[in-house]
Amino acid sequence: MATNKILIVDDDKNICELLRLYLEKEGYETRLAYDGEAAFAVFEEWEPNLLLLDIMMPKQDGWETCRKIRATSAVPIIMLTAKGETFDKVLGLELGADDYIVKPFDTKEVVARIKAVMRRAASPARQDGGDEKKITYDNLLVDLSKYELKVRDRVVEAPPKEMELLYFLASHPGRVFTRDQLLDEVWGFEYYGDSRTIDVHVKRLREKLEGASENWNLKTVWGVGYKFEVREDGQ
Repeated sequence: MATNKILIVDDDKNICELLRLYLEKEGYETRLAYDGEAAFAVFEEWEPNLLLLDIMMPKQDGWETCRKIRATSAVPIIMLTAKGETFDKVLGLELGADDYIVKPFDTKEVVARIKAVMRRAASPARQDGGDEKKITYDNLLVDLSKYELKVRDRVVEAPPKEMELLYFLASHPGRVFTRDQLLDEVWGFEYYGDSRTIDVHVKRLREKLEGASENWNLKTVWGVGYKFEVREDGQ
């Protein structure tokens, strides 16, 4: 596990030290940063495999730090948010975070979340050839072997979780999934958050896919969930 490097970012030094203690006991290598600017500098120099990123910090908050990292990297990011700050959670997910953890947290839960997120991040690399991770429709290509989304033959930037959600729905055209089912299938573990996570990701995907084709669409099935709807001649 020596290659699993985790950058812990929080302006509360006690929280940082607590997380460092538990994560190093689990075999992870860690580094600490106490504000967003320092975190970004460490990220560029050290190239961690995952970030635990607090939101409210001096100099540069977690939102801006997440945005800057997502401009160049798909490294997994778990946001740390204060209890009840739903807006913070949703905004973090919109900016490309993979998960969030609410303070105060149980360190065992943090470790479990990290392991789950890292498993998901590693899974595409275990695919040989990548052909099983690519799906195409009219004016749409989702290639998880490269984590590339193309709309009308143009590469569109999207966070990993958005691509994984779109890939999953498009791999099961016409099938309706509840929000809880999508959390289980796409996030790959028992998710502690609320179903707004799915709504946020679908909203962002619709903005990126708007007007791409009349042969398919991300459809809301009211009272149930979502489906990737395809016309019979739309494949």
